[in-house]
Amino acid sequence: MQTTGWEEEFREYVRTRGPALLRAAHQLTGHPLDAEDLLQNALTKTYLAWERIEDRRALDGYVRRAMVNINISQWRRRKLEEYPSDDLPEIVTDTVAWGDVHERLEQALEELPERMRAAIVLRYYEDMTEPEIARTLGISVGTVKSTVSRAMAKLRAALGLGG
Repeated sequence: MQTTGWEEEFREYVRTRGPALLRAAHQLTGHPLDAEDLLQNALTKTYLAWERIEDRRALDGYVRRAMVNINISQWRRRKLEEYPSDDLPEIVTDTVAWGDVHERLEQALEELPERMRAAIVLRYYEDMTEPEIARTLGISVGTVKSTVSRAMAKLRAALGLGG
């Protein structure tokens, strides 16, 4: 099969940046398989827009923004499918001794509610400002501030850092 120059350029981009983008997707979703699906969807959108993206240095930002937008759309749809229940799920105690702070942080992030996880990832992993996060998530700046604050408190508690 004959490929065009831009198709080969896209393939090279995916080969070189794919692992980093997958890590960002995992931070957004909290689940490896969901992260793969999210990245695949974002790369499909990027592929379709490839010839229109003039600044190749902005590709990571384009893909990350697509991932955030897709993820938001998915959890907004999922909200409609969730129903409250009187039964609490069984709590599984994890006997693994977390020695690595990075692994413990990853675990704590996965346990955050989706909006909190998205706000933390955008703020501290993507270095977005509060107004940028508010626009991205479709919430007010005040909601971003309180969400990030509550998420950080949960992370500190999960990591045993207190205060």
